[in-house]
Amino acid sequence: MFQKFKLAAASLACMVVLTSAPARAADLKIGALYPLSGGLALLGDESFRGAQLAVDERNAAGGVNGNKIVLVKADAVDANQAVGEARRLTSVENVVAVFGSYASGVSSAATQVTELAGVPYFELGAVADTITGRGFKYVFRSNPTAKNLAERSIEAIVKVVALQLKTDPKALKLGIIFEDGPYGTLVSGFQKEEAKRLGLNVVESQSYSAKSVDLSSLVLRLKAADADVVLQTSYQNDTMLFVRQSANAGYKPKAMIGAGGGYSLADTAKALGTAMDGAYDVDFPQSTMDEKGAPGLRAFNAAYEKQYGSVPRSGHSLANYVGAKAFLDILASANSSDKDKIRAAVLAYKKPRGSTAAGWGFEFTENGQNQLASTNLMQWQNGKLETIYPEGVATAKPLARN
Repeated sequence: MFQKFKLAAASLACMVVLTSAPARAADLKIGALYPLSGGLALLGDESFRGAQLAVDERNAAGGVNGNKIVLVKADAVDANQAVGEARRLTSVENVVAVFGSYASGVSSAATQVTELAGVPYFELGAVADTITGRGFKYVFRSNPTAKNLAERSIEAIVKVVALQLKTDPKALKLGIIFEDGPYGTLVSGFQKEEAKRLGLNVVESQSYSAKSVDLSSLVLRLKAADADVVLQTSYQNDTMLFVRQSANAGYKPKAMIGAGGGYSLADTAKALGTAMDGAYDVDFPQSTMDEKGAPGLRAFNAAYEKQYGSVPRSGHSLANYVGAKAFLDILASANSSDKDKIRAAVLAYKKPRGSTAAGWGFEFTENGQNQLASTNLMQWQNGKLETIYPEGVATAKPLARN
């Protein structure tokens, strides 16, 4: 009898210990929807790396209100896969939000699904202005847009290239070429509008497929038009194809200005060698900025190199890191998975310019766009992408093409 009493008492003690232990905080699941395979995989993966670094940093500091953040990866190489993966994330994985997506076509498709599901979508890299221009309530973007890229590229001609060439910007002949997807079409459209507004001379404007294997006819058109400056909105393969075929045709414009994409990649510069030297890139802020205007940049670079064993391959990881950090702050402030409380927290979130590792500030408009995100002008110099404009974050002076 006494033995039975001791066993019962021991069982009761175990129950007390188990029930009085603090409950483990639940994981906070966030989707990470990027093109992680296919032709856009390099920059898709580079973007994901930035978001992962932000999550790792936050988890090391205790997560979001004590909840560990878990990124649920989703690979979307095109709009169709984006729809399917967005449905999986929202209805099967039951994520509280989605990070994405670098590619505008992927983001445009996925956000239609998440909006209907009432799941906030935090865009960290896609630039199509239409993403935050459709009246959606739960789509928010931290990064600059295609219009920002276009305006900076035209500004570069007026304030940097023309001065470097010691000429009137209106005397320069501009050629605008672009891949025919949403990215290229939108950026080039804004470039033409801005060039017209400033009275600049556009002598050629031509689209092409990013999957093209021959751009020689396009090169010959630009050569025949005697275009001094070429503005190209492109991905990696078409960037390399254009530069190589221009060299083969003996066409060397006085300046080439890329709108991100392939022009931002260290792998592009390695593949092209000296042919890339002197090319300009209007893009997200890069890891080579002066940290005086981008506090926290050194810490980001150190974390990236420790995790991935190399320097960042483009500015996409930095942009995603800075955006993800902001949205994790917002989720902590909302302290809820309720979509309307998250929206209210987004609209209330404010940081001044020059307060983040990208140099950006944060202030969201009603359509979900961060209006304090900006682009910089970089130039490839001796195999390194140097920031040359604006002066507050510049690391080098512009050089003429050899």
